[in-house]
Amino acid sequence: MAIIRLTKEFSFEAAHALGGYDGPCREIHGHSYRLFVTVKGTPSSASDDPKQGMVLDFGVLKKIVHEEVVSRFDHALVLRTTADEQLRRLLSEQFDNLITVDYQPTCENMLEDFAVRIATRLPEGVKLHALRLHETATSYAEWFAEDNQ
Repeated sequence: MAIIRLTKEFSFEAAHALGGYDGPCREIHGHSYRLFVTVKGTPSSASDDPKQGMVLDFGVLKKIVHEEVVSRFDHALVLRTTADEQLRRLLSEQFDNLITVDYQPTCENMLEDFAVRIATRLPEGVKLHALRLHETATSYAEWFAEDNQ
């Protein structure tokens, strides 16, 4: 049977700052992110399977990505853990959704993080194929499984 790829689009709003960066993105600023998640697999051929003909129910993919990415990052401020501790403490006292990550929160690094989060949750027989994260309408980064094996 054929290997089929499925893609689902997600969106979330988040802010970040790139500590130590030498451009305007060192300031706290936000994006309307668009995340495209592509998985691949062989559709079920079992006649008694309620998901017969499907690689993965889109609802299952939606649940995984929502739990691992969207619900965590939507309307969050993402800062690197090496950011000034006093600043992080002050921000966390004022705002509920402050996320600290152990990487510079660039579009590229966020993709690598998202790939790990999503791939570990996929059911047997379904593999993460690609991610595309739009930071703006005209700028995005991509992650492909074949490049990261």
